[in-house]
Amino acid sequence: MFDSGVTVDPLAYEAVLVERIAELERSKSLAAAEQARVTADLDTARRAREAAEGMPAAKRGRGLGAEIALARHDAPNRGGRHLGFARALVHEMPHTLAALSSGALSEWRATLIVRESACLSLEDRRRLDVEMCADPAELAGKGDKRIEADAKAIAYRLDPQAAVDRAVRAQSERTVTVRPAPDTMTYVTALLPMVQGVSVYAALKRAADTNCDDRCRGQVMADTLVERVTGRPAEVAVPVAVNLVMTDETLLGGATTPAHIPGYGPVPAAIACRLAGDAIADEQSKATLRRLYRHPDSGALVAMESRSRLFPKGLAQFIAFRDDTCRTPYCDARIRHTDHATPHARGGPTAAANGLGECEACNYAKEAPGWRVHTFDDDGQRHKAEYLTPTGARHQSQAPPLLNDVVMFKPSAVEALLTNHLAGLAAA
Repeated sequence: MFDSGVTVDPLAYEAVLVERIAELERSKSLAAAEQARVTADLDTARRAREAAEGMPAAKRGRGLGAEIALARHDAPNRGGRHLGFARALVHEMPHTLAALSSGALSEWRATLIVRESACLSLEDRRRLDVEMCADPAELAGKGDKRIEADAKAIAYRLDPQAAVDRAVRAQSERTVTVRPAPDTMTYVTALLPMVQGVSVYAALKRAADTNCDDRCRGQVMADTLVERVTGRPAEVAVPVAVNLVMTDETLLGGATTPAHIPGYGPVPAAIACRLAGDAIADEQSKATLRRLYRHPDSGALVAMESRSRLFPKGLAQFIAFRDDTCRTPYCDARIRHTDHATPHARGGPTAAANGLGECEACNYAKEAPGWRVHTFDDDGQRHKAEYLTPTGARHQSQAPPLLNDVVMFKPSAVEALLTNHLAGLAAA
C-alpha cells in the first residue's frame, strides 16, 4: 500500500484488516466445534473397541483424556476437561455447538455454558441449551461474565437443589496452590469458601488500613499474610527446605551464572547468593551443601542406581533435580511421583535412567492399556523420554540442562573454601 503508486483509502484498508481479524476469529470457533466433534467420535470409538475386547465398563476410556491433551499440545491434566466439554456439546447441547460453529460463541464462552450446566440432569441441561443458544442473536454483545451469569441463573431456576448441592461439594475442593511468577516472585493462591475468603481478605485489608510506615497497601497485606501464616516477620528467612541449585563459581567466585530452584526456574546469581547468605545468617535455619555433577557439554547429571523397587530418597531427589517438573510433554506440573518408565514388574530397573518425575495425574494416565514410555540416557546426553499413546502417536520430552558453564570440581577442594565463604556471608 505504502510502496506502490496506487492510491488506497487508508480507512478502507484498515476496515479490510479488521474484517479479516473477525473472519479468523470465526474460523477459530468453527475449528473448536469440529475439534469437539472429532473428540467425541474418538471417545465413542475407543469405548466401543474396548467393550468388544471385553474390558470392564469402569476401565474403558482410561488415559484418553491425557492422549487428547498431548494431541492438542496441552497439559495432560486439561485433557479430561477437553473430553468432558466435547461429550456435553456433541451429545447433549446441540444449540451451544451450533453457536460455536457459527462463531456466535468463542470456545471459552461455550466452555462456561457447559460448566454451569454440569450440575443439571440431562433434561434440564438441554433446556438450558435451548434458552441460552437457540437464538444466536441473543448472544451478541455478551462478555464472559454475562454469559456465565446467565447460564448460572437458568441452572438455578431449573434445579435450585442441584445448585445448592454443587456449592456444598465445592467446599470440599478448597486448597492452596503455588506457581512461579516473573522476577523471582511466586503466586500463592487459596481456593476458599466465600465467607472464609472474604474474611481473610478483610483481615489483611484491616492490617493495611492501620499501617503507618512507608509500605504501600499491597505490600502490607502481603507481609501480614506471611507473618500470620509462618509466625515470623516477613523479612526473616523461613526455615523451610528450598533446594537452590547453583554452580560453585556463582556461590564462591562471584560468577553471574543463574541459579535454579527445582519447580520454579532460574534465579539471578546475585539473588541466589543473597538467599544463601540469609539462610546462613539465620541461626534457626540450617544450610547444607549437596554436590551435583553434570556433563560439561550436555548438562546431563551423573546417574545413580539402586536394586530396590521403590526409589530411595536420595535417588528420587536426584531425579527431581534432573527433571525439574513433570516429564510428560506439555505438562509443567510439580513432581509428585517418582516412577519407572519401564514398570518394575516388566523388568524395569530402579535407576536414574529408567526413572521419571511425574505429576500424579500423568503417572496414573500412562498406566492405561496401550501406553508405553521408553527412556534414553546416552553417555553425555540429556535424559530423554518417549511417550507412545494407544493410537501410536509419539511424543518426546527431554530433561532440561541443569546449569550452564558448570565447572566440575573435586569434593575435597571445596570443603574448606565453602566453610570460609559461608562464614564470610554470615559475618557480612
